[in-house]
Amino acid sequence: MPDINTLQPEDLSFIAYLDQLKNVVRINGLFDGSRQENTAEHSWHAALSALILAPYADEDIQINRVIQMLLIHDLIEIEAGDTFVYDPQAMAKQEQAEQEAAEIVFNQLPSPLSETLRALWEEFEARATPEAKFAKSIDRFLPIYSNICNSGFSWLPYHVSLAQVQENIAIIRAGATRLADLADDMVTAAAQKGWLTK
Repeated sequence: MPDINTLQPEDLSFIAYLDQLKNVVRINGLFDGSRQENTAEHSWHAALSALILAPYADEDIQINRVIQMLLIHDLIEIEAGDTFVYDPQAMAKQEQAEQEAAEIVFNQLPSPLSETLRALWEEFEARATPEAKFAKSIDRFLPIYSNICNSGFSWLPYHVSLAQVQENIAIIRAGATRLADLADDMVTAAAQKGWLTK
């Protein structure tokens, strides 16, 4: 058992800092539609969903690496806030805002942990590895599925179109073709129900 006296103050401070992720409210709703979710809930749900949906990955993946990516992929939202994927103006500013936030977030940890977490985040963002592609597929699938379960909770108020959601499905398809096919069927039915504009 580790000696409590060897714990680094920066580690404990960072753990306390991470708690702020619970205060970042997303536009996306809980699956039951009772309220908006927060980013900590989303990250946990994505990581556990990846474990369940791992057989749907198009390539061989190291699922532990995928889970690690999904647990840290939105830490930068502590500083940058959440960006609604269907808001073109916000999305145009997202990359710069998130890069600046990443400097603040990851520099709070000592080396080599700061570099390890930053590298995982950058791998996720670049979507260049099988693990990153699948992690991004899960990240994009869950909000679609939640809108299916909660009757367009975050689509209807923002007049989200079928074409906009299909752009996100293209990102899912890069790492999980069968999940993308499922999402296609779901959003076609959602459009017929009037939850998406045409």
